[in-house]
Amino acid sequence: MGRIWDVVRRIATGDNSPPPDLDATLTQLRARTPAPVFWLLGKTQSGKTSITRFLTGADDAVIGSGYRPCTKTSRKFQFPTPDAPLMEFLDTRGVDEPGYDPAEDVAAFDPVAHVVVVTAKATDFAQGNVRAGLEPIRRANPSRPVILCVTCLNEAIPRQPHPPYGKWEEYEPLRRAIEEHTRAFAGLFDVCVPIDLTRPDDGFPEPNYGGEALKAALLASLPGAYRQTLVQLKEATDALKDVHLRHAVPVILGYASMAASAGAVPVPFLDLLIIPGIQSRMVTHLAAMYGQPMTPERYKEVAASLGAGLVARQAVREITKLIPYVGSVAGAAVAWASTYALGRAFCYYYQAVCEGHVPDTQTLRRVYHEQYSAAEGTWRSDQVKRTP
Repeated sequence: MGRIWDVVRRIATGDNSPPPDLDATLTQLRARTPAPVFWLLGKTQSGKTSITRFLTGADDAVIGSGYRPCTKTSRKFQFPTPDAPLMEFLDTRGVDEPGYDPAEDVAAFDPVAHVVVVTAKATDFAQGNVRAGLEPIRRANPSRPVILCVTCLNEAIPRQPHPPYGKWEEYEPLRRAIEEHTRAFAGLFDVCVPIDLTRPDDGFPEPNYGGEALKAALLASLPGAYRQTLVQLKEATDALKDVHLRHAVPVILGYASMAASAGAVPVPFLDLLIIPGIQSRMVTHLAAMYGQPMTPERYKEVAASLGAGLVARQAVREITKLIPYVGSVAGAAVAWASTYALGRAFCYYYQAVCEGHVPDTQTLRRVYHEQYSAAEGTWRSDQVKRTP
């Protein structure tokens, strides 16, 4: 309870900063689950985003908004969040432009990148600038693995199914394309992995064609600890979720306690003005903890999808506060449960966004009502224990 009331004190004084030990906890977790760093090198539209999407499961919108500039010609994407990344992707964007100078990128990325992934479309043989950019990167660290990915294989064999993986002999245009790229990058890569990572709605029987071969090549290239992170991505993500939730719940309880106090005021309709403000501030605080922006419009949209506002309004309309003591207890219970459930539902929402997807309204509503029922039961149990 001491920690809960400490949260209440922080809220009352306007301190919306994350708990002081959150950074330390995340730092410890990062040390136990090292994040592999992949340096992506290739022309625009050569399949770099498809590789990132395949390895993380995130969609293009999340990947695009997640990238942040880090040099004049490159950017960084930390998945699932910059606060607690499991993987990092360094995308060199200027490599296909004449006069690209890789010196700045080499200085920034050479100390941190574990694997260089070069992408070249199967039918695009004008790779001179990419090779010129790769050469100094290879010289800077000859022992660092370089994987050459020949991408968009379907463009070399239009209107034909993919061959069994590795069986290129009967598909002459595809075989020649792969051989041409291996010749063009000779001496600059360690393994060539032809891939065709398409979307399910593109109509190919295997949308992740060559994906497992790519993952196997990456696993073979990474040091042991970083390899384990890639293998156990889901388990590591769940662990990060637990860390955030462990710090978020005391905050939720602090706001729920404030809401319960407001709900216990024996004046009808007063809490209708106070509780929404408490809940809005709680959601903003949680958003900062998860590293996710929350606009007033988005807050109203998600809260409305939960039906949270209906619960509080229904309680107020019943005007139970006109009944001495009983009304105050009922008002406090509704305020406590609805605020706690809203906080937990938003934690579920924030974590889903961190993992690359937005939960649908039905799922959010189910989470909210499950948490509301649990909070209501806890409140009743506490009240029984407090009764002499």
